[in-house]
Amino acid sequence: MLYYLFEYFDKTLDWPGTGVFQYITFRSALAFMLSLLLSTIYGKRIINFLRNQQVGETVRELGLAGQNEKAGTPTMGGLIIIFATLVPVLLFARLHNIYIVLLIVTTLWMGTIGFVDDYIKIFKKDKQGLKGIFKVIGQVGLGIIVGAVLYFNPAVTVRTDTGRADIFKVNASTAVVLPAPAEEKSTATTIPFVKNNEFDYAEVLAFLGDGYEKWAWLVFIPVVIFIITAVSNGANLTDGIDGLAAGTSAISVLALGIFTFVSGNIIFSNYLNIMYIPNSGEMTVFISAFVGALIGFLWYNSYPASVFMGDTGSLTIGGIIAVLAIAVRKEILIVLFCGIFLAESASVIIQVAYFKYTKRRFGEGRRIFLMSPLHHHYQKKGYHESKIVTRFWIVAIMLAILSIITLKLR
Repeated sequence: MLYYLFEYFDKTLDWPGTGVFQYITFRSALAFMLSLLLSTIYGKRIINFLRNQQVGETVRELGLAGQNEKAGTPTMGGLIIIFATLVPVLLFARLHNIYIVLLIVTTLWMGTIGFVDDYIKIFKKDKQGLKGIFKVIGQVGLGIIVGAVLYFNPAVTVRTDTGRADIFKVNASTAVVLPAPAEEKSTATTIPFVKNNEFDYAEVLAFLGDGYEKWAWLVFIPVVIFIITAVSNGANLTDGIDGLAAGTSAISVLALGIFTFVSGNIIFSNYLNIMYIPNSGEMTVFISAFVGALIGFLWYNSYPASVFMGDTGSLTIGGIIAVLAIAVRKEILIVLFCGIFLAESASVIIQVAYFKYTKRRFGEGRRIFLMSPLHHHYQKKGYHESKIVTRFWIVAIMLAILSIITLKLR
């Protein structure tokens, strides 16, 4: 909202200095600072409100050290993340930008699913929460919306030939920008570590013959649904010990922020010879607010936690990361910068599959891990949870850096 106000001051009233709001970097910095302040200052008030409403965590007996001490700790702390993210975005972002609209819808949509799940667990005394089928329906519904908008909306375009040498022509005294290559609708994405690394989902349907491109949505939308469902569930599984999900998510989103900024800037995308995505740079404002909210949340969620994010936070975090990755055409890189989510999800899948297989084969179920998800395995081995979290953060940083260097390592 402030963006439009200062745009009026600049273009209509010509007030000096008000044009600085046109810069994404300036608004991103403001969004980060405001979200950090909101999550740390008002976070305490939200925690006190949750405590007064007796919104406490019910801890299942898993035989983990320090587990019983967490009983009664306020949950639904994801409300802090949502609040501290959306307020700066509404103030500083261009709200007519299609990517910002999608991210706001994602935040509210997944936040609502998580809130209902937490509400049922706490107030209905049902430890299972929202039935899995309804969670999946919600995730699929969001996937259909995001996929359809990204595919059909005319404002979502890409420009893949930014490396053309004649985009910018510099003379001795002047720099002339020549006509830019045409923007086009495309379902192209980026394959890491590969030269000429664009892959178009439409090519899967090439066997249909001429005109196959118009059916690309049959591939693209299911892919979007799968990614949103997988990443949001991965974030949900990672939220098991103090500070783990918030910290690793902040690191992953920072990497996404770099991809978003360079992909939305014609100069940087030309220099790096990567796909240029018009209007996507505005997502940097949302990312800055989101990172600030996650870091501020860690003020209260680091060990020993004063609040848990609950499904309200974890499902929202996963949904946002998935949509950001898809929008900036880096969804294949999710296996890198969301490697912690992948490891946590894989540990559960492997554990369950091996248990069922050995039960059929030998008559009794056997386990590979002492407990899944993976962080509980290390707890069972005697590691303190703060050490586990710190080491997972270090791994997340390494994976994020590896993801970033794919911009040049091809």
